[in-house]
Amino acid sequence: MTPKRFDALVAEARELAEEAIEQVWPQYGRELQNVEVVVADEPPPETLREMGMTPPETLYGLYDGVPLNERGWDYGNALPDVISIFRGPIVRDCADEDEIVQEVSYTIVHEFAHYVGMTEEEIQEIEDRFWYGDDGEGDDDGP
Repeated sequence: MTPKRFDALVAEARELAEEAIEQVWPQYGRELQNVEVVVADEPPPETLREMGMTPPETLYGLYDGVPLNERGWDYGNALPDVISIFRGPIVRDCADEDEIVQEVSYTIVHEFAHYVGMTEEEIQEIEDRFWYGDDGEGDDDGP
């Protein structure tokens, strides 16, 4: 898959992610405009080491910035926070373009949750409820 085609899929996934964010966190729906979504080929090896990840473990995305709940009164004049999407692992692990779009949208929402200051446990709760069918509505197609 070419980088240009992957970028087009990321744009499609971002639209889905924005819809999901509006459903999950309506109070933050416009905040994704203050977060840059970038595509990189692979997660940095040093980041994987720092996170205690060893092959075949990998990352699909990473949030880099100061979460909203950690910003003090003096926070300002900062560059936008960044959500990195890692093309290599996603392309290797997804069967087709539809699955890529779905995984990228999930990844953007997951990393956005870090932006608002959620822990992995809190994010897992939301993912279970909205993506994995534990919302009592019987579907598992996401928000």
